[in-house]
Amino acid sequence: MLQLEGIEKTYLSGEVVTPVLKGISFEIRPGEYVAIMGASGTGKSTLMNILGCLDKPTAGHYRLDDVDMVNLGDDELSHVRNHKIGFVFQQFHLLQRTTALKNVLLPLIYSDDYPEEAEDLAENALAMVGLADRVDYRPNQLSGGQQQRVAIARALITNPAIILADEPTGNLDSRSGAEVMAIFQRLHRDGRTVIMITHDRDVAQHAGRMIVLDDGRVAEDELVDEPRDAEAELAAMGQTEEAA
Repeated sequence: MLQLEGIEKTYLSGEVVTPVLKGISFEIRPGEYVAIMGASGTGKSTLMNILGCLDKPTAGHYRLDDVDMVNLGDDELSHVRNHKIGFVFQQFHLLQRTTALKNVLLPLIYSDDYPEEAEDLAENALAMVGLADRVDYRPNQLSGGQQQRVAIARALITNPAIILADEPTGNLDSRSGAEVMAIFQRLHRDGRTVIMITHDRDVAQHAGRMIVLDDGRVAEDELVDEPRDAEAELAAMGQTEEAA
């Protein structure tokens, strides 16, 4: 599904040359759940922008469904982003003055094909993330974890092949983070490809595979033998709360 070959990214500022990605190569197969991990400054955000077709590499090839994204123009890349990739960000990026339902509808509103059943699709997406009873709530009426679940529903509304999540638990407490991880694991079990960017190894261990970046290069690429079970973690938290 997704192939990176010799990806490099260099930024120029006057005469200063700053190499950020230094020959990244790996493949992600359909239905994989992959965590791309690294400390600040290792290049993971730059790599995410390339994976999400938000930026192009300086050198190398990025193929999605056998099409080299490097050769596509802005309109073609926009089409890929709108139809093949669902984005989830650390900051949620919800419109504060509108409802959860309308926030979820946004990708369809900005697409070139707004279906008649759009509101039904949005309601179904909210139900998938456990917010069927919050469709008319505005973001300021929701907790941080609920806002992130609205953002996940928004990412799902176009039925994308890939969910690309950037530090999705970075602004959440431990329970809300586990709820988000449980949703990603369910999506993975349903056959969705999930790519998660994180600096936190504990979060990364919920995925089936970890790719670790260091100084713009792949330092590790390994399968997770026993991924952490977010549903079990939520159950344990519930038992702890009851005991307290």
